[in-house]
Amino acid sequence: MELLRGCIERAARRSGYKPEEARSASLQLVASPVLQTGPHCLLLIEPDAFYTHLFSLLGLNANSREWYITYHASTVSFAEKAKKGPGWLWLEGEPLNVFGLPRSRMDSFSICALNGPYRFAFSNAKGDPAPNDAAALLLAELPSDEFASAVDAIRAANQTLWHGKLPSPIKLLQLDDFDIADLVADHLDDAGSWMSAGFIGDGKAAESILHAMDRLNVGPWQGWVRRTTDLFWRMEKGRIVPLRLQDNALRAAAPSSFEVKFRPNSIAAALRQRAIVPSLYTVFLVTSILPGVRALGGCRQTIYYPLMRYLTAVGLEQSGNFDLLTELRGDDRPALWGHRVLKPAGGYPFQELFGEAPRPLSEYAEMPLVQSSGDLGSFTRDPIWAELSKHIANGFINSGAVEWQWSRP
Repeated sequence: MELLRGCIERAARRSGYKPEEARSASLQLVASPVLQTGPHCLLLIEPDAFYTHLFSLLGLNANSREWYITYHASTVSFAEKAKKGPGWLWLEGEPLNVFGLPRSRMDSFSICALNGPYRFAFSNAKGDPAPNDAAALLLAELPSDEFASAVDAIRAANQTLWHGKLPSPIKLLQLDDFDIADLVADHLDDAGSWMSAGFIGDGKAAESILHAMDRLNVGPWQGWVRRTTDLFWRMEKGRIVPLRLQDNALRAAAPSSFEVKFRPNSIAAALRQRAIVPSLYTVFLVTSILPGVRALGGCRQTIYYPLMRYLTAVGLEQSGNFDLLTELRGDDRPALWGHRVLKPAGGYPFQELFGEAPRPLSEYAEMPLVQSSGDLGSFTRDPIWAELSKHIANGFINSGAVEWQWSRP
């Protein structure tokens, strides 16, 4: 928790807050250890992001909190699906290219890549910037600067919209994967920490976690925690490249020649040099599981996060850290659904921010869950949830499953 506090304070100062404000943000996290971990790194005005943040604001207001602390995954491409993702925004019924990027850069490049400059454009299929009134108004509102990465641009834009358009005194703090990279490096710099001595150590705990992940993916939990990379990603020429733990080293597949020894000092140096970034599992390990911070996330996170806690328990048992295992077992409701809880029918964030009569927060607060969460399509139309339902119905998964014991419902 102390290391996470340091991460929070660094991020706050980077975002322009004064040292005493940064300290108050970290103290709030200790007093109220809750972190919004969904959605991905999106502009505040994108519906998934906007209504998720609005939902968090309701809780923060109700509990008289000063800060909204959120982690947004940035190891994603500009286009997650057709005309959706960090590189797209729909305004006046038209899909607009947020940064005016060619298609070759939309699908394969990561938004956290330091390969700018990036500037807001909101261009249409013809390449015309800000082709409608809403786009022109938004473009005029956002910073006109050039940014080294898309993440930097989105973070700055969100701060501008948050301070200028939301009727709330609560301060916004956005953590990204480079913030977490430095946090992991802080853990590894401490030779006595579990991350350094146990998790990395001789490699056995990390290997046990990866083997347990493989076992999950050949059984009824298949697909929930995928081994897309081994604990870290390689950052290479604007893309994220999978790494594999082999012979006590993390290696990228050919044609890449990248390799880093699986030792605390080597990994810490690679993280600080932005040669690698943490995987989602490693992010949750240092931001939530180890410090005991409750994670608010999306529909899939309600399943994969408890499984990540199970994987951590496997690693703790392998390394013999039973004290930490006991603490982990005592967590009360370590994760909750906190993304797309507010999903009003026909919701249009542009109207909420720039319209003459935006809906007051109090109106959202009074909505019953059955009304505010829409049709729950994120659950009911997701094939992986349908498979889970079958496994429960067939008795292959039940609440007593060893993999589910860390959910703490």
